[in-house]
Amino acid sequence: MTVQYIDTKAELAIFCQQIANSSWLTVDTEFLREKTYYPQLCLIQVASEQHIACIDPLTLEDLSPLLDILYNPEITIVFHAARQDLELFYMLRDELPSNVFDTQIAATILGYGDQIGYGNLVQQCLNVALDKAHSRTDWTKRPLDPAQITYAADDVRYLRDVYKLLIQQLEDKKRTHWLENDFANLTNIDTYKPNPENIWRKVKGFGRLKGVQLAILKQLAAWREQRAIKSNRPRRWILKDDVLLDLAKLAPESIDKFSMIRGLEANTIKRYGETLLTEIKQAKSQPKENWPVLKKTQPLSQQQNAIVDALMALVRKFCDEQSIAPVAVASRKEIERMVSGETDLPILQGWRNEIVGHHLKSFVDGKLSITADTTQLNTKG
Repeated sequence: MTVQYIDTKAELAIFCQQIANSSWLTVDTEFLREKTYYPQLCLIQVASEQHIACIDPLTLEDLSPLLDILYNPEITIVFHAARQDLELFYMLRDELPSNVFDTQIAATILGYGDQIGYGNLVQQCLNVALDKAHSRTDWTKRPLDPAQITYAADDVRYLRDVYKLLIQQLEDKKRTHWLENDFANLTNIDTYKPNPENIWRKVKGFGRLKGVQLAILKQLAAWREQRAIKSNRPRRWILKDDVLLDLAKLAPESIDKFSMIRGLEANTIKRYGETLLTEIKQAKSQPKENWPVLKKTQPLSQQQNAIVDALMALVRKFCDEQSIAPVAVASRKEIERMVSGETDLPILQGWRNEIVGHHLKSFVDGKLSITADTTQLNTKG
C-alpha cells in the first residue's frame, strides 16, 4: 500500500475525504522535546483500512480538517501507548479525542505482558520484525527521506492488524468491557494540564523534607514550572531537582549563601538569584497550616506483612489463571496500602477488581480460605 506524504492543504483535504467514513483509524506521532517544555509535533501518521499517510505539521498551517475527523466520537482512534500522543492532541485543541483505544493497555489484559513495546507486540501478534534503524531520527529536519517515511508509516501500518486481532481476542474472552475505566482515565483532560501547584510532588527526593522545607520546595517548584512553561524550556534547564531540594533544605537568605548550594551555577544565580530569595521568603512567611504535609504511614507489623504475602500469592494465582502478568494488576506497595486499610485503589476497581480484587477483599474479610498442595494454590469460599 502506497504511503502518502502530505504537506499541502489540497493533499490533506483529499486524504481527509478518503478516511472520513472510517469506523476506526490507527494514529501515531513523531515529536521532539529534549530542548523544550512542550513536545514539538513533527509528524502525524494515520492509517485506515485502505489508506496510509504521513502528515507534516511543520509545513501545514491548518490541521483542522484532520482534527475534525480524529475528534469525531463515531470513529475509534487507535494508538499504542497513547499518553504522549494524547498530550500533543490536547496541545492542538485543548481537548482530547473521546473514542480512544490503546493497544498497549489491551495487550496487558490479554497476556502479552505489562507495558509491552510496539515492536514486540507486532512481533508476537504478526510475526513481523520492525526496522529500528530510524528510532533516533531528528524529525524536525526536512526533507525526510523515503526510509524515514516508511519507518514512520510502519507505526500505523501494522497497528491496524494488531488492533483487529486484539479486538477479536477481547471479544472471545469477553473482556472488552474491562478496558472502559482505563480508557476513560486515559482521556481525562486533567492528566494533560500543567499544574504548577502540585508539581513539587514530582521532584525526586521530596519525601526527605519536612515542615517549612516542603513549603519552600512547593513554592520554588511552582515558580520553576511557570518559568519553564513561559520560556518553553525543560524544567531541568531552569533548575535541577537536586538544586531545588538543597534550596528548600538550606533556605538561604542572601545571595552570598548560594555558594553553599552544589550545582547552582554563577550564571543561574545572576539571572534568578533575587527571584529565588523572594520565593523562599514568601514560602517561609506562610502560616504553618498552609505548609504541605506528607501523609505518614505506620510500618506494617510482621503479621500484616504475612497477610501481604498471602494476598500477593492470590494475585499471582488469579493472574496466572487469566494469563495476565501480576505486575499489570497490582504491586506489593499497593497491596500493603490495602492491608493498611485504604480502599481507593486500582486493584479494587474495574477489571482488576473483577479478576483479582474482589477475591482479595473476600480473603481479608474472612470469606475466602486458602489451601495448597505441591502443585497449586487452592481457594474456597
